[in-house]
Amino acid sequence: MIAALLALTLGQYTPQEAQALFVEGNDAYYKGDYPTARGRYEKLLEAGLGGPDVLFNLGTTHLAAGELGPAVLYLERARRASGDDDIEANLAVARQRQVDQVIGEDNAVPFTQRVAEIINEPVVSVAFLVSVWLAFASFWFWRTREGSRVISGLVTLALFAGCGTLGGAVGLHAWVRTHVVDAVMQAPTTKVLEFPGEAAKTTFEVHAGLKVRIMERSGKYVRLRLPNALEGWAPQDSLVEI
Repeated sequence: MIAALLALTLGQYTPQEAQALFVEGNDAYYKGDYPTARGRYEKLLEAGLGGPDVLFNLGTTHLAAGELGPAVLYLERARRASGDDDIEANLAVARQRQVDQVIGEDNAVPFTQRVAEIINEPVVSVAFLVSVWLAFASFWFWRTREGSRVISGLVTLALFAGCGTLGGAVGLHAWVRTHVVDAVMQAPTTKVLEFPGEAAKTTFEVHAGLKVRIMERSGKYVRLRLPNALEGWAPQDSLVEI
């Protein structure tokens, strides 16, 4: 278990009380008292104190209890907040325990999403702002410089080109975060239908813990896409967005 409680913010608990809840959850987990551990971590989430450590420990607790749906959900949320190796390791364990072993999932991930996932948004955003400042400073220097301005002009062009690249990376990350909606199946078994409606024919079934992508919504149904690009409609209450 990750030891430190990260990203404490002000809520209904003081930092000392939040830390005490976190420690109590950890102690309960090590004793095998998973309901108590879940309760402590959930209290922290309800208070707005859901940093990556809380999410990781809550997902790990669900995993230890054999609850694959919430285990994958919270571990995926923790992975989005932190790239810790422990998170990836526990997600790998959860995938091995899933009923649905989807073949071809690596090929189904869009190129734009793969690029967005390797972008460190805070770092790239800061780099973009710095590059904009440097580009305009270089442009001012180029405009006010007397004599040969070839080198300063080339530097200015290079800086503006860098601004465009970094700005595109920030925009791509924002677009993926807005338009790509992933979810995790929570129901033990869910029938996936040909179209949204109770009269629709079942085409296949999915099970708890499977990560899917929401493509469309229609009433109480969503059109989901599996990692291998297989699609169908399922009740919205059978899954939870990451």
